[in-house]
Amino acid sequence: MLIDAKTRRLPGPRSFYGIQNLRGLGQMGMLDFIAQQWQQYGDLFEVQVGPQKLVIVIHPEHIRHITITNAANYEKLKSYDPVRKYIVGDGIVTSTGELWKRQRRLMAPFYTPRGVQEFAEIMLRDTLVLTERWERLAAERTLVEMFDEMALVTASIVLKAIFSTDSPEDILWIKQSVETMIGYAGSKRVNPLQAPDWMPTTDNRNFWNAQRKVHQYIDAVLDARLDMDEWDYPNDLLSKLILAEDTETGERMSRRLLRDEALTNFFAGYETSARSMSYAWYALANNPTVRARLHEELDRELGDAVPTLDTLKRLPYTLRVIKETLRLFPPAPMYAKDVVDDDVIDGYRIEKGAVMLLCPYFTHRHPDFWENPLSFEPNRHAPEAEKERHSQAYHPFASGQRVCLGNHFSLLETHIMLAILARRFDPELLPTYRARFIGETLLDISNGLPMVLTSRL
Repeated sequence: MLIDAKTRRLPGPRSFYGIQNLRGLGQMGMLDFIAQQWQQYGDLFEVQVGPQKLVIVIHPEHIRHITITNAANYEKLKSYDPVRKYIVGDGIVTSTGELWKRQRRLMAPFYTPRGVQEFAEIMLRDTLVLTERWERLAAERTLVEMFDEMALVTASIVLKAIFSTDSPEDILWIKQSVETMIGYAGSKRVNPLQAPDWMPTTDNRNFWNAQRKVHQYIDAVLDARLDMDEWDYPNDLLSKLILAEDTETGERMSRRLLRDEALTNFFAGYETSARSMSYAWYALANNPTVRARLHEELDRELGDAVPTLDTLKRLPYTLRVIKETLRLFPPAPMYAKDVVDDDVIDGYRIEKGAVMLLCPYFTHRHPDFWENPLSFEPNRHAPEAEKERHSQAYHPFASGQRVCLGNHFSLLETHIMLAILARRFDPELLPTYRARFIGETLLDISNGLPMVLTSRL
């Protein structure tokens, strides 16, 4: 598009080739660096980082422009190359254009609110198994690393949902291997100047071994599945993907895309839910009034019973706790969009080739849209409050057409898990513990999340 001469250059910290900005990022970390610049430059600003221009996007109206109003001008291109190359291939998270549209047509029916209910029994069973482990840990007052606890159970749920995998050993090594792949891709994204892939460094060898093992596992499952009669397929996501036919062409998914989508679903499915649950425990430990209100609802509506899809409807406050957790602690604190063509937002020039960094972590803390934004208040998500809120002030699963396809799966999973576990346990923080939040690809706590479990029953 033609850019009017009256448009303004984006504000932001000026630095020759971004050297000073790189230094600031290295010293402060991405979250603290953006927070500092936000205070100085406002809701839309530019940061030069080496050869790359990053445009930081915080205001809901600007989010709407990028993800809805002019979405065609903002794609997942070079900024997603590390995730595309090292983790999920051309799965739905990274695919673009006609391929993405086709994959979404094939997969969307499985991820509707009704569609994900097929996996509720898996979520329920695995959470109940975890309660048995937690009873022992609570009795012994054993210190647990909450991220590990939540990651193992969500990995188990997702692998069973995708592959019908029920081997604890397989679940553990697949989880560990994918974590190696995620870490490697993240390091390439943050520091593209590190050793090339072909060099036999320890990190490179660990990555290639992890990727090879995961791909071999998926290929073996695919081989076994495709050798079966379709009538004998188990009722899991892989079977649904194999059998899915494009409503426009009648074609089925290629073998390579089946592998990419299976890996995408695992990558996107277990890690985000694990972090959401971990941060829910962190929030509840720090907010006794909220915890008491949650207990009151769970005790009243569940008693000694386990939740069902019907009883979940009677646990609105439990779901609001999840939503408020996602507001303050979105698993993906920021996500990128590549600018396809020159654009204008609020009178500012947006140049082709720039990377837009949309920041739900900060949008969710914007004082113009959230009263007392740093306080944990689940009733912000009551229906009447949601109706009054700017539609893009809350986007933990991204926004627009590229909203996360698995959002209903994640919400159902965390709703079930919190209902069961919070009814029976209170995780407690150590008296001297202070969380140190960091975030680039995923929101993390650099010093972990050690907690002690206390039984409520």
